[in-house]
Parts: sequence; structure tokens; C-alpha cells
Amino acid sequence: MPAQGGILYEPVPFESKGTSVRRIPFAAVSAASVLGLMAACTPAPDEPPTLVLVTHDSFYLSEGTLEAFTDETGIGVELQAAGDAGALVNQLVLTADSPLGDVVFGIDNSFAGRAAANGVLEDYLAPGAPEALLLPAGSGGGQLTPIDYGDVCWNADLAWFAGHPELPLPETLADLADPAYRDLLVTPAASTSSPGLSFLLATVAAFGEEGWQDYWRSLVDNGLAVTAGWSDAYGVDFSGSSGEGDRPLVLSYATSPAAEIDEQTGEPRTAALLGTCFRQVEYAGVIAGSEHPEEARRLVDFLLSVPVQEDIPWSMFMYPANPEAALPGEWQGVAAAADQPFTLDPAEIDANRERWLTEWSQLVTP
Repeated sequence: MPAQGGILYEPVPFESKGTSVRRIPFAAVSAASVLGLMAACTPAPDEPPTLVLVTHDSFYLSEGTLEAFTDETGIGVELQAAGDAGALVNQLVLTADSPLGDVVFGIDNSFAGRAAANGVLEDYLAPGAPEALLLPAGSGGGQLTPIDYGDVCWNADLAWFAGHPELPLPETLADLADPAYRDLLVTPAASTSSPGLSFLLATVAAFGEEGWQDYWRSLVDNGLAVTAGWSDAYGVDFSGSSGEGDRPLVLSYATSPAAEIDEQTGEPRTAALLGTCFRQVEYAGVIAGSEHPEEARRLVDFLLSVPVQEDIPWSMFMYPANPEAALPGEWQGVAAAADQPFTLDPAEIDANRERWLTEWSQLVTP
């Protein structure tokens, strides 16, 4: 399935807080209703405008967070979900002549190159945008402000491994292909899941063009289970958490153990394997052609502000991009980010993503 329209974005692996800011389902936005929406969001000359914030389906902030922006500025915010991660960028490209909204959140480093190449973003970075997370020039470096980041990693069921002391926790991607772990792994598909795509990218980064396919052949031969999405992998096939499956190794996030703290012991029931991670960064930007570019820039600035950034961990289970934002105390020592995650240049991803997905599909579903 083509990545632009087929990747299911799932950065929120657990129950999240909601927002009372009005949501507009993308499926309900026809050409006629887009015109109506634009009219509804056009203020009287002496009134602040209402901005449309276009997001992926998994965007959440706790109640009152976006309302604080309106209270501070008078500028309203409408949320419009545009589907999964690939569909978000795809819709921005398809509607470039009649933009869906004013600000976009949720473009990540796997799709930033496509957005930048199609000119759907205005040149703007929020003041204080963290340089370590900025994209390269030509791949959104001057248009996309980092808002949060996360590491897609393999997670282990600690109780299962405690019951099998002869088998150590795997530490590397190579370990996962060891016959000792036969029939123990489950991952969401790269073609239908954002974390699944991140795992594919991790293997390309780790083993290169000449080795990643052989690595996947070894995983398949070793009994790797592949599901359509993260929810099936983590909630059904994984033996840890609420799952009742028989596979103690699952592809998830470095933050996942924060949701698995045992109330009696205070210890996590799962652990992220930090030698297996791919770094995923989410960005916000001003949509080219916005009728309210100045106000849109203020909203991008607000998303990088400390109050929003400190809401992100429990709302979207991602790390805040702003280094001044504090992590929840419960995350200390439990949800650490990887020191050396795998990465790929966004331009390389954009140039090869479709081919890699086609080749992956042939390997996993021959």
C-alpha cells in the first residue's frame, strides 16, 4: 500500500487526555463544506480570526491547553484531523491551491521531505526551535518547528523473561534474529503503521541497502508475527500489558514502560530495548496560503511553549522538544530516550520510501 495514503500514524499508544477544542472530522469536509468552513473562520474586521489546525488522527492535548491560547490572544482554534501520517502530507499536497487550514501538526521526519518538496509550507521557525531536532535544509529545515520526539523501540515483557532465566533480554537488532527468540516477536506492518515504518527505517539505517533485506528474511524465517497496526500487536499478541498473547517482544515506544508501572511495586512491567530504536520527530508549520499567517505563526510558537510541551508526555506519550520543559516525575528512570537511536536523512527517506515499502511487502507477504 502506498505510504502517502496508507501509513497509520499511532504515536499515542495508551489512553490519552482529550481536548474540548472543536474537532472537524476530515472525512466530513467536502469541497462545499471547506468553503463554508472558510467563511465560518473569517472574522469580522475588528475580531481575531479562528485558525484551523490540521493534525494527524492521534493529536491530543489535555482539556484547556489550546483554550489557553485563545484566552491569551483572542484567536480561536479549530482542529481538523486529516487521517494518518502519510495522508496528512498527501492532503496538504493535493489541496495546495486551496489550503485545508492555517497550521499543520504531525509531519514527521519520515514524510517531511515530501512536504518540503511540494512547497506546502511557509518559511517560518518558532523562536527557540531546538537546533538538535531541526531538519536539514531542503527537507523542511526552514519551515518545520520541532514540537515533540519519540523513539520507536522493541519492548520486552519482564515477567515472561523472569520466568525464562536461560534467555537474556535481547539488546540489539541482530539479537532479535537469533533463533533463541524464535516465535517471540510481533510488530505492526511497515505498510500500515507508523511505528512499523520506523522499524523498517531502523533496519535500513543499521544494515544498509545491501543488508536490510537479508535481515528481514532472517526475522521472517524466525517466526516474526506481523499485524496491521500497533493496537493489535501491543494489545492482543504481546504477552505483557493488557495483552494475553504469547509473544513477549513487541515493537512499541521507549515511553511505553511509563504506562506499565505496577501499582504495588512501583516498577514497570515492561522495558524498552534502547539499542533497537529509531528516532521519530514531529513538527508543526504554517501552511502556505494561510489567510492568517501572522496568527498562524503565533500558534506554532504556542505549541513550542513550556505549558504545551509539559502536557505532551501524558497526552501523546512523546518527549517534549523544548529542553526547558520538564518530564513527568513518573518517567524518570522508566521512559528514557535512546542515547544513540537509528536515524536516516529525510531526503534519503523521501527518495526511497516507496521502493523500500514495496520490497518489504514482497519479503514479508510473498
